[in-house]
Amino acid sequence: MAHQPIQKLVIVGGGTAGWMAATSLKHSYPHLQVTLVESSEIGTIGVGEATIPTIRRFYAQLGLTDEDVMRKTQATCKLGIQFNGWLQENSSFIHPFGSYGEALNGVPFHHYWLKQRETDAATALEEYCVAVQLARHHRFSLPPTNPQSSLSVFDWALHLDAGLFASMLKEHGIANGVECIDAKVERVDTVLENGFIRALHLDNKRCVEGELFLDCSGFRGVLIEQTLKTGYQDWSHWLLCDSAVVAQSELEGEPAPYTQANAREAGWQWKIPLQHRQGNGLVYSRAHQSDEEAENELRANIGEPLLHAPRILRFVPGMRNKAWNKNCIALGLAAGFFEPIESTNIALIETAIEKIKLLLPDTSMQVALRDEFNLRIQKEYESVRDFVLLHYCLNQRQGKFWQDYRDISLPESLTHRMALFKANGLLPRQRHEIFQPNSWLALFDGCRYYPSSYDASIRQFPDTMINRGLSTMRERIMGAVQKSPSHTEFLRRCLS
Repeated sequence: MAHQPIQKLVIVGGGTAGWMAATSLKHSYPHLQVTLVESSEIGTIGVGEATIPTIRRFYAQLGLTDEDVMRKTQATCKLGIQFNGWLQENSSFIHPFGSYGEALNGVPFHHYWLKQRETDAATALEEYCVAVQLARHHRFSLPPTNPQSSLSVFDWALHLDAGLFASMLKEHGIANGVECIDAKVERVDTVLENGFIRALHLDNKRCVEGELFLDCSGFRGVLIEQTLKTGYQDWSHWLLCDSAVVAQSELEGEPAPYTQANAREAGWQWKIPLQHRQGNGLVYSRAHQSDEEAENELRANIGEPLLHAPRILRFVPGMRNKAWNKNCIALGLAAGFFEPIESTNIALIETAIEKIKLLLPDTSMQVALRDEFNLRIQKEYESVRDFVLLHYCLNQRQGKFWQDYRDISLPESLTHRMALFKANGLLPRQRHEIFQPNSWLALFDGCRYYPSSYDASIRQFPDTMINRGLSTMRERIMGAVQKSPSHTEFLRRCLS
């Protein structure tokens, strides 16, 4: 007898993760009976309001435009993240959503730039990235649809109100056939023979049966942990921050087209401008700073009046032992968590949804599909972990928190990658990664971590030729920036 396709998908928890999954899977599989259970009495975490460019592809698949989403979520544009004080007290660099320079003769641009660093004509790497220069000058324009060269290629994301984004997706999902039940889960029925989840008993006396369950219940992990006892990989020996104090404030002045991440005594503080307010948060380590000290530091570094009293969030950096266990898949905070330094948590929801689509099982829950899903999730989370850790491990700051990060024994996967770059500037493009070579290059440059050599094939080119070519690139980039409107003007035109 042939196994039957999944017909009943049940999602526990709304918020960003739940409604992203519900709308996307219902859109891709109209035959699915999608039921989402959420309680209006349980609030959502909503730690960050910044995204990476993949979010725009996600909602475009649902038929939503950038203008639609920006209007409904009070969004502004994001070209990257500005890191202030991470290497040293007065250092600053931007991790952009864009590339650097142009590859020549099959050799990546940064090798030519590395060769130029040996001469008196050395220039900053960020001068060869249009996204960085737009951000530095508080300008914004849409990337060209038919770029004449790689110099004009960049991407962008949004700063958005996460609550409004979830509400927008909820409205879209219900309009397209997702059933939403406002209730709490009181009991979970499992099958005696194999431990699979069979049904949810709700506090409104309803019983909801399903074949595949998605746990989007946040840190509580109602299904993946409380019911299935999956276990958790605690990465706090690598990632020291375990708390955040967050507050929203009034927006004063014009919003910047980038997120700010400002290094502090025992962590870092984000600043995210929306159209109607500003998001703020201080991520810190309780081993190095008390809650009271963290709140005082947050308040001292917000110039605008607060819209509410700060609230404290706790988290354990890491991931579930299995994101997919039996007939349950965890998404969002139920699957794992990273401090929002690179806006990865929403991106990890997106990529997990795409993996569900690729590996959607039938009612037999094939083991090979589950194992492949878990392998891909594991590798992806490990890559993000290494990328986050790279922000800290090369710092030259004073203070115990920053010293402790310099003393950490790094994962072998990160030390190998750092050694490859140190040897001759190699930036491998690996499977299961959110952050591609240009992102790693931005971090290495921001941390002043440079190779001892570069691609040997470019030694044949004279310095004068390389300098002339690089000068032309800089001029073309600045010409494009000067033609672009201010970020504020772009928002006015886009949303009017």
